Amino acid sequence: MDYIHELRPLIGHRKIILNCAGAIITRDDKILFQRRSDNNKWGLIGGLLEMNETYEEAAIREIREETGLKVKLTGFVGIFHNHDMVWSNGDQAHVISAVYTAEIISGEPRIDEESFELRFFGKDELPEVFAEDHKAALEAYFNGVKYPMPHENHYSKRGFHGQSY
Repeated sequence: MDYIHELRPLIGHRKIILNCAGAIITRDDKILFQRRSDNNKWGLIGGLLEMNETYEEAAIREIREETGLKVKLTGFVGIFHNHDMVWSNGDQAHVISAVYTAEIISGEPRIDEESFELRFFGKDELPEVFAEDHKAALEAYFNGVKYPMPHENHYSKRGFHGQSY
C-alpha cells in the first residue's frame, strides 16, 4: 500500500500538501497525454512521490507504471502548483508538481488501470487539460522554458559526517 493510501484513513478528505512529479514526453513534436480513468479528463503523465523517493525517481517510475515507457529526463520545466485540487472521492490537496521534459528510450505507450487512453497531440490540437499545475507547465514549456537537469540533494542515510557550515 502506498503512502497516501495509508494516510487518507487517518485524515479523511482534509486538504493536505502533496508532492508530484511528471514529464512532458515528446515524440515527433507531439506531447503524450493521458485520459485518466478517475475523472475521464486529460493531463500530463506523472503522479505522487512515495516515501524516500526523489522527484526524478518518481517521474520515471510514474511514467513507467502509467505508460510502459522507459524514458530519459532531459530537462526541467519547473515547479508548478495546483492550490485547490479535489478528487472525485472528495480528497483535497495543494499539489506541488516538479515537471521535466523526457524522451522515450524504449517501449510503446500502453494504458494501465489509471488510464482510459494515451495519445500524442500536437501544439495546435491539445486536449482540454484538467489540472492547473499541468496547464501552467504546458504554458511554460510552450514559452521555451527548459532548464538543465537539476542535481537533487540525495541525503546520506549514514548521517551527518561532521562537516562545518
